[in-house]
Amino acid sequence: MSGKIDLLDVVALVEDLPARGLVRGQVGTVVELLGPGAFEVEFSDDEGRAYAMVALRAEQLMALHHRPVRDAGHSPAA
Repeated sequence: MSGKIDLLDVVALVEDLPARGLVRGQVGTVVELLGPGAFEVEFSDDEGRAYAMVALRAEQLMALHHRPVRDAGHSPAA
């Protein structure tokens, strides 16, 4: 896992889930916090249609960042 994961965060799978038809790198959105380190993640296509809803553990996910992370231990490049 990379970073803290919160409700509505965009995340990526870090492992394949063949039983669910999902592969490492697929991107989803956290839609529910199920408990400590457990999340309901919705995977949608480019049209916004959900194709999978899966309960996942934090270690199965990587939080994605769309802006510089100020507390990453260094200053963002200019």
